[in-house]
Amino acid sequence: QVQLVESGGGLVQPGGSLTLSCAASGSPFSLADLGWYRQTPGKQREFVARITSGVYTSYTDSVKGRFTISRDNAENTVFLQMNSLKPEDTAVYYCYLDRASYRYWGQGTQVTVSS
Repeated sequence: QVQLVESGGGLVQPGGSLTLSCAASGSPFSLADLGWYRQTPGKQREFVARITSGVYTSYTDSVKGRFTISRDNAENTVFLQMNSLKPEDTAVYYCYLDRASYRYWGQGTQVTVSS
C-alpha cells in the first residue's frame, strides 16, 4: 500500500520561503512520476508542479521561477522549494505519486502566506 506523508507547511510572511517534503512508502519510488497540487476553500485542486522518473519537471505558470520541485530517490522523498511567496500561494498543498495508472495522494499540508 502506497503512503505519502507531507511536511514543512506553516505560516510565512510575503517574500519568504518554505520547503515542503513528501515521504513515500510502499512503491518503487524511482520509477514513479510525482508532483504537487494545491487547493483553497471553494476551489478545485490546482496543479502546481511535477517531476517524472526521468527528472523532467513542469510548473504552472504562476509559480515558474519561484518554486522548484526535486526528488531524492534514495530517501523516497519529493520536495517543493517555494521562494518569493505571495498571499495567493496560501493553500493546502498535496503531493501525489502516479503508479500503474493510479494516483495516490498525501493528506495535505497547510501553507499560509500572510503578514
